[in-house]
Amino acid sequence: MALWVRFGREGAEGFGTLDDGAIRVHAGDLFAVPTPTGDVLPLADVALLPPVRPGVFIGLWNNFHEAAAKQGLAIPETPLFFLKSPRSVVGPEAPIRPPAGYAGRVLYEGELGLVIGRRVANASEDEAAAAIFGLTCVNDVTALDLLNADPSFAQWARAKGCDGFGPIGPAIATGLDWSALRVQVALNGRVRQDYPLSDMIIPPARIVALISREMTLEPGDIIACGTSLGALPMRPGMVVEVTIASIGTLRNVFAPAAQ
Repeated sequence: MALWVRFGREGAEGFGTLDDGAIRVHAGDLFAVPTPTGDVLPLADVALLPPVRPGVFIGLWNNFHEAAAKQGLAIPETPLFFLKSPRSVVGPEAPIRPPAGYAGRVLYEGELGLVIGRRVANASEDEAAAAIFGLTCVNDVTALDLLNADPSFAQWARAKGCDGFGPIGPAIATGLDWSALRVQVALNGRVRQDYPLSDMIIPPARIVALISREMTLEPGDIIACGTSLGALPMRPGMVVEVTIASIGTLRNVFAPAAQ
């Protein structure tokens, strides 16, 4: 297992593996044989950035059995997905802000994120599994009152694609068994979501394979696997923390809207 991070330091960006509170800096391409430089930086001396900058950011809806049963939803056979703007992506500790002039509800949704590591199109499940580089934490933030503001058209991209509505990180973990993990979300230290990823309706390799039939995926693309019960609105000043064991905790503060 390895934990890959991106960082900023003295105006420059870099990447490497996180190990015991320090980053072992690498050079080259994260997805094409990165090379250790020999440099080691204390984690305290850098600012963690989003661990990847996706060209495509996909999110799933209705992908957990418990949530589907609670909400009376049918079990989907194919991924029910939407696109989040890549510009929504922020990293650990970055503020989440509602768009200017929006006073409605903003929800957190803690999720597992799949990071694609190689080009994949019309893939089998085995090929899709091999294309998943690693796993990360995602907070699929949603401006709920924008989603159905127009009764004739559900505005998924608008409600979920605002600037800052795509926190990911703090790291990309490789070599993990996704089915043994849980997603926990704490709001001001109180756990509000806690669900097993083994409850997923469509598992990761199948998600990637089915989406790749319609959309070519490239290294660095992100797929958020959907959320389960417990997603709730945030109030300004609240701290939201998405934790997946062996990946880490993605911490952000919900800040007031920009004036």
